[in-house]
Amino acid sequence: MAIICTTPTSPAEKEQEPKQDLENDQTPPLIFNPSLLNVQSQIPNQFIWPDKEKPSIDIPELNVPFIDLSSQDTTLEASRLIAEACTKHGFFLVVNHGVSESLISDAHRYMESFFDMPLAGKQRAQRKPGESWGYASSFTGRFSTKLPWKETLSFPFSNEISGSRTVQDYFSGTLGQEFEQFGRVYQNYCEAMSSLSLEIMELLGLSLGIKKDHFREFFEENDSIMRLNHYPPCQTPDLTLGTGPHCDPSSLTILHQDQVNGLQVFVDNQWQSILPNPKAFVVNIGDTFMALSNGIFKSCLHRAVVNRESARTSMAFFLCPKRDKVVKPPSEILEKMTLRRYPDFTWPMFLEFTQKLYRADVNTLDSFTNWIITNKFPV
Repeated sequence: MAIICTTPTSPAEKEQEPKQDLENDQTPPLIFNPSLLNVQSQIPNQFIWPDKEKPSIDIPELNVPFIDLSSQDTTLEASRLIAEACTKHGFFLVVNHGVSESLISDAHRYMESFFDMPLAGKQRAQRKPGESWGYASSFTGRFSTKLPWKETLSFPFSNEISGSRTVQDYFSGTLGQEFEQFGRVYQNYCEAMSSLSLEIMELLGLSLGIKKDHFREFFEENDSIMRLNHYPPCQTPDLTLGTGPHCDPSSLTILHQDQVNGLQVFVDNQWQSILPNPKAFVVNIGDTFMALSNGIFKSCLHRAVVNRESARTSMAFFLCPKRDKVVKPPSEILEKMTLRRYPDFTWPMFLEFTQKLYRADVNTLDSFTNWIITNKFPV
């Protein structure tokens, strides 16, 4: 069967061009230091979002399925619930997941201790231009408008047969030997997230009507990203966002929230919240898996809001393919469809696009597709 790759042609999508706000700006970037910014009567204009994108008040709670991973008897029901959620918005919760409560608690505790450090200490891990890991204070070095009210620490994880200790090496090499215990905790946490993601991949395969081990094998060796998020209190939370509206470029996101509400998903033309649940992980489909499913499963627009009283933290594991893996739907999916929505690509190509050329939003995957076709990149 001939496969035709289609790309969107609506005027709104045509207007989206890859760009970087600070590409030619020589002005020193604003420093995001919440302890100083919060004593000011007004937040800087760079953090104020347009009226149409400002936070919503009293939004409904999103109805997301709970997927119980503890019983094999519920596999068919779980795959049905996942298919239903992923064809609509791509979000679901997993419970009885087997990840140690003490490991989750330790990961939260070490995250809080890192963000409690003075700014100079955190900047020892400063994210360098063009890189996808390191400490970032509101992405002030990348953009000059619509800045998020947050700080993050991102680091790489590689699930290789050789038994690489990527995370431990990152902490010791970047922050020093005194952070060796940090590295051990997050190495263990990332390994647990990688194992959990492979279990979820089996259910996603069943949900799409293909062999359950297809995606598990595809992601068995993965080059993923772990991110710690800290959203400080803000004196004017109605003017800004913790994270702006976007779809995750990665394949799968596994998120653990603290007790503070803040995650919102855009479904049925309105923002809806996913409330914190300490016993559950929030899972959502990313753009790369949307391409792997040829658009059957959706990567949904979501954002984070902040509040005046409490800081909010979360931990996000972004599952990504091994760098040399070619992202393309399995033949079982393509045989049932007449149109091929996205061209072949590799994860490093997509990652570079989002880090250097485009600010992630609802059109990222379509804009990336247009970019590949226009430039005729070989894979």
